[in-house]
Amino acid sequence: MISNDPNILLIYTGGTIGMIKDPETSVLKAFDFNTLLERIPELQLLDCNIETISFDQPIDSSNMNPTYWIQIAELIEAYYDKVDGFVILHGSDTMSYTASALSFMLENLAKPIILTGSQLPIGDLRTDAKENLITSIQMASQRKSGKPIIREVGLYFEYKLYRGNRTTKINAEHFEAFESLNYPHLAESGVHLNIQHEHLLKPNTRKKLVVHKSFDTNIMLIKLFPGISETVLKPLFEAPNVKGIILETYGAGNTTTESWFLNLLKATIKRGVPIVNVTQCSGGSVNMGQYATSAQLKSIGLISGRDITSEAALTKMMYMLGEGVSIKTFKTIFETALRGEMS
Repeated sequence: MISNDPNILLIYTGGTIGMIKDPETSVLKAFDFNTLLERIPELQLLDCNIETISFDQPIDSSNMNPTYWIQIAELIEAYYDKVDGFVILHGSDTMSYTASALSFMLENLAKPIILTGSQLPIGDLRTDAKENLITSIQMASQRKSGKPIIREVGLYFEYKLYRGNRTTKINAEHFEAFESLNYPHLAESGVHLNIQHEHLLKPNTRKKLVVHKSFDTNIMLIKLFPGISETVLKPLFEAPNVKGIILETYGAGNTTTESWFLNLLKATIKRGVPIVNVTQCSGGSVNMGQYATSAQLKSIGLISGRDITSEAALTKMMYMLGEGVSIKTFKTIFETALRGEMS
C-alpha cells in the first residue's frame, strides 16, 4: 500500500540543535542524523515520511556564507519534485540571513521551507530542540486538498512560525530568540496549530521554480552613530570594490545634515553605487521626508528600505547585484516587495 503521507526532507547544516554532549568529556559534538528516529522516537508519531541529509562537515552558523546558501538551494532544487516540504536545521546566529537569502534565491517557490534551530543542544534535558524540530516538521507537512498550505521560506522558533525574511534574532539566551516586528507571525503552536492564512504568501503555482545562485558580496553595512567622522567614513565609501551600501539610519530614516556627509552620499550614488536607507530601530519603517533631517536624502537618490530588516536588505542587495540589475532600475526593483520582505 502506497502512503499518501507527505514526504519531508530534513537538511542539517550545523548549529546547536544537532549537538549532543559526550558523557565522559562534556564536549559538544554533532550527532549522526541517520539515528534521528532513535534519538527522537516522537517523530514516528508524525503523519509524514522523513528523509535526512546532512552537510559533510556541519558548520557553526557564524561561518555561514553565500557558498553554503547555494549548497542548500541546490539540495532543495535536487529534491524539489520528490518531496512535499523541507526543514532546515541551522544555527540561530545567522538563521535570519539564510532565511532571507533563500527567499530571494527560490523564485516561484510553491512548497514549505522551514528553518529552525535551538538555544540548547538536542541531547540536553531542558532542550528547546525537540519541540522546534517536531513542530517545524508538522508545519511543513500541513496540506489542504493534497497541496501544501505554507508556500514560502519560514522560520520556526518557540511556538511561532514567522516569514523568514521578516525575522531578526533579538535574544542570545531566551528560548524566544526571534521576532518579526513589522509583520505578523504566520502560525502559532498551542493545543492546535493555528495558521494565519491571510498572512501567508500566495505564489503563482503555475510558474516553475527558478533557483538563483549568484551573489555579489562587495557591499557594506554602515550603522550611523552620533560623532561618526568623515575621516573614517570617506575611505570606506570611496573603496573601489564597494558595489552597494546599506545605511542603518536613525528612527524613520534620519541622518546628520552635515554637508560633508550629504556630499559623500551624493558622490557615491553619482558613481553608480546604490545606497539603501534602513532604520536601525528594531521595528518601524523608513519614511524619508517625514523630518527635515531626511528630506534631502530623497532628492539625493537614496533607496528607501521602508520596513525591511537589515538581514533582508543585505541579502536582497547581494542577490540583485549578483543578478546584474542595472543601476537605472536598481531603485525601482529594490523598493518593490519581491518575496513579501517589505510592506
